[in-house]
Amino acid sequence: MRDLTATLDTAVRDALAYLRTTDMDAAADLAELRRLHLTRPGIVVVGETKRGKSSLVNALLGVPGLSPVDVAVSTAAYLDVVPGDTFTARAWLPEGGEPVPVDDLADWAAGRRRARRIEITHPAPLLRYLSLLDTPGAGGLDPAHATIALDAVRRGTALLFAADASAPLSRPELDFLAQAAERVDAVVFALTKIDAYPQWRGIAEDNQALLHAHAPRFAAAPWFPVSARLAELALAATDPDRQAALADASRIPGLQHALIELAGRGHQLQLANVLRAARGELGRLQGLAEATVQAAAADPARHAGLRADRAALAARKRTESRQWTLLLGAEIQRARVETVGLLRSRIADLQQEIGARIETSRGDQLSKLPDDLDIHLQAVAATVSEHLQTTFAQVAETVLASAFDTGERDAVLGKVNATLRHTLAATPPRDGSGDNLLIALSAGGIAFMAGRGAALGMSVLGAAGGLLVPVAGLGLGLAAGGYVLYRRRVHSDRQHARTWLRDVLGEARAALADEITVRFTDLQYALSVALDDAVERRLKDLDAQIAEIDAAAAEDAAGRARRRAAAQQQLDTVRVRVRQADEALLRARALTPAPIDDERQK
Repeated sequence: MRDLTATLDTAVRDALAYLRTTDMDAAADLAELRRLHLTRPGIVVVGETKRGKSSLVNALLGVPGLSPVDVAVSTAAYLDVVPGDTFTARAWLPEGGEPVPVDDLADWAAGRRRARRIEITHPAPLLRYLSLLDTPGAGGLDPAHATIALDAVRRGTALLFAADASAPLSRPELDFLAQAAERVDAVVFALTKIDAYPQWRGIAEDNQALLHAHAPRFAAAPWFPVSARLAELALAATDPDRQAALADASRIPGLQHALIELAGRGHQLQLANVLRAARGELGRLQGLAEATVQAAAADPARHAGLRADRAALAARKRTESRQWTLLLGAEIQRARVETVGLLRSRIADLQQEIGARIETSRGDQLSKLPDDLDIHLQAVAATVSEHLQTTFAQVAETVLASAFDTGERDAVLGKVNATLRHTLAATPPRDGSGDNLLIALSAGGIAFMAGRGAALGMSVLGAAGGLLVPVAGLGLGLAAGGYVLYRRRVHSDRQHARTWLRDVLGEARAALADEITVRFTDLQYALSVALDDAVERRLKDLDAQIAEIDAAAAEDAAGRARRRAAAQQQLDTVRVRVRQADEALLRARALTPAPIDDERQK
């Protein structure tokens, strides 16, 4: 293993050194990833809805019910399970951390309070070696939740992928694994529910064939067939012999040992993950170098093809940019009206509910209305926030899909994120109806206090975390903190209470409607800029290739030979780095342990 560590470290250093001469931004990102201090290996657990992911986590830890598994409950928050002397939980809300009673953990994990991450400490033996991150399971691995899971995978040491024995891997699962292959080097598969499906061996073989076709890098990854239900029965058994028999039949101990073995190689796995990311950048640079070599040949046919591509793109920009703008405007308007309508409906329901309560309240009960209303408005904020996340993703996906293919869209999303960051940073606080509002932003705990105006929190997909909205790669979070309007005192008189309620809800609705409109405007601006910039960037790339061919054509044979030789040297250099990375990553496959009972699974 020492030799492998040296091999991986050398490959990472050489890749970074080369990237610093060609792409400083990529080199800086990878250097930051390499500097991350690994205190304890983290295993990220991912799986489609109802594949037994949360039950698997509970079985591995030996703690039934820790992660909610009821069919009516889906994990809506990251459950970060770390070692501790006692069983405790702490939720991370927009306004900060808050202790969670362990008896209420299921409700919190299901998203009742919109916590983004819940840290759980527990003295489970497995946690002495590693931590487990149970990713949000609501919605499974559709494009939205897959992006959240992929972001977690990028920061994990290894991936534990849960698939059940009822059927072969689905298309969303295969698509997710194909993307994960670019972010994490070590993957272990758990085939769950083998007690319920006797045909699990055939399903395991089908899954390996599917991986060969759709995610070939994981085709040789180990599969561990397990039964969380039998493991739970083993924990409940009182007879030692029966307990041992059930534990053996569950096969959970074999997976536990494999994860502990994997955790012992945490440093090497971290290096392999950095090298995996560097390999992606080197592959991109190799493609550019190959294009430069072709351009240096001054091939008339290629020259004509590039000019035709450029002319077609320029014509498309002239003819379709108006269509893109109209589509964007229409989608934004439709989504804004729909969201404001949802807000009005929720506020009207709230007015009716609190108004009915006022009719039966008196004295001290009326004086408690501000605190009660604050809680209800937090719920409204959470509902609208969730709707906005989905809506933003749908708008961006619809507009970008009309202009770009899948490969181009990824680059465009990065531009959207950058534009949104700039827009939010440059927008000054607004005065007006929000003077008496207290709203905590979910993207980093920033807050606009009284006198600074209302605001919606927005964060982008990235290593810093925050409120993640996948597909479009951007996020918008309505603050979980509600409105507390204490300036207007609530008197013990019902008529005054009715007036107070009407005024507070009217102000809340107006301020929120204004903020919703502003944030849709931000999105429209960001997408508009992204569309224009993406087309201009592509035109610039084509111009550079055409210019290279023109320059080569203007030279004599000797000049063209020198130009081609220089381009070929650049290509040879990056190929050496790619080959070095591939060889090191091939050796790194030895880091993933094989199932102990491998022969029995065949």
